[in-house]
Order: sequence, then structure tokens, then C-alpha cells
Amino acid sequence: MAIFRQYIAPLIVVLVFLIALVAVSARIFLPSDMAAPAPVEETGEVSTTLSTFFPSLSV
Repeated sequence: MAIFRQYIAPLIVVLVFLIALVAVSARIFLPSDMAAPAPVEETGEVSTTLSTFFPSLSV
């Protein structure tokens, strides 16, 4: 168990951090229209769900 705590767990943490860093840094090399956040479209589904659980709330 000590081997896992001293060597394997920190290695997993560092690998996850490096993968996240590469994924976030890759946005620099994308074309400008792809680096923007995805557009959000209102479907009305959220307001229907909210009004079901919270009838006094108007969205």
C-alpha cells in the first residue's frame, strides 16, 4: 500500500494534470472560430423543467 501512496498515486495525479494542461493549451492552435465557446440555444426545456419544480419561479 505504501508503494501505491508514494509512487503510483502521485504519478496518476501528475498525468491527469498534464493531460488537462495539453487539452487546454491545444486551444491556442485551433482556428479562431473553433476556439470560441459553443453557442447556447434556448430550447425551452429548462424553463419547463424549472416551472415543474418551482411554480412560483418565472424564467
